[in-house]
Amino acid sequence: QVQLVESGGGVVQAGGSLRVSCAASGRIFNTYINSYVMGWFRQAPGKEREFVAARSWDADSTYYSDSVKGRFTMSRDNAKNTMYLQMNSLKPEDTAVYYCAAARRGYIGTTRGEYDYWGQGTQVTVSS
Repeated sequence: QVQLVESGGGVVQAGGSLRVSCAASGRIFNTYINSYVMGWFRQAPGKEREFVAARSWDADSTYYSDSVKGRFTMSRDNAKNTMYLQMNSLKPEDTAVYYCAAARRGYIGTTRGEYDYWGQGTQVTVSS
């Protein structure tokens, strides 16, 4: 199994920065860690869950949605089995619950259905 736990959400003013974390664990995950793809999605009230960013655990190439490209950066800490999403120049429209997701696939997916494991989500609120 794979367990994902997000943390680091909060309230920030527009133009500010916030970093959310995703701690991954589980026997299967630890065994095949380099074969996992990690993604970040977000869901605002009344809207569909949308793709934000994704990368393979063992590669540096990262995909970003057009709405966050240049402002958000995804990174990892191998020692902690943790993925991060650094969010800069935040806008009120970035307000959403942010979810971490994982999938053991050979490609990087950008849709919700391509991920098998999800965290509980962490709220990010950007005030204007």
